[in-house]
Amino acid sequence: MLSKEEEILSELQELKQFTLLVAKKALTMTDVSFLTGLSKSHIYKMVSAKKIPYYKSQGGKLTYFDKDEINRWLLQHRVKTTDELAEAAANYVVTGKKGGKK
Repeated sequence: MLSKEEEILSELQELKQFTLLVAKKALTMTDVSFLTGLSKSHIYKMVSAKKIPYYKSQGGKLTYFDKDEINRWLLQHRVKTTDELAEAAANYVVTGKKGGKK
């Protein structure tokens, strides 16, 4: 169990990391892990499978991510609310056509 001082220090470190992350445009693997809550190994797998937008350094050894692209990537698979699904179903019953908001 962590002492109160260790807990405070840990929270301060996390706050410092988040504050630095806000100012960055190009993110490292560690930054993306912190931002998304995904493990670094999972991000490595997604990079390898080209399932996440990324950039390589000129020598190809380092991997970087654009913060705006990562935020868009995180929000790309929106799930409709039950109200939106009910509205789409009602529209389909009335018009016989799929459509509506995505």
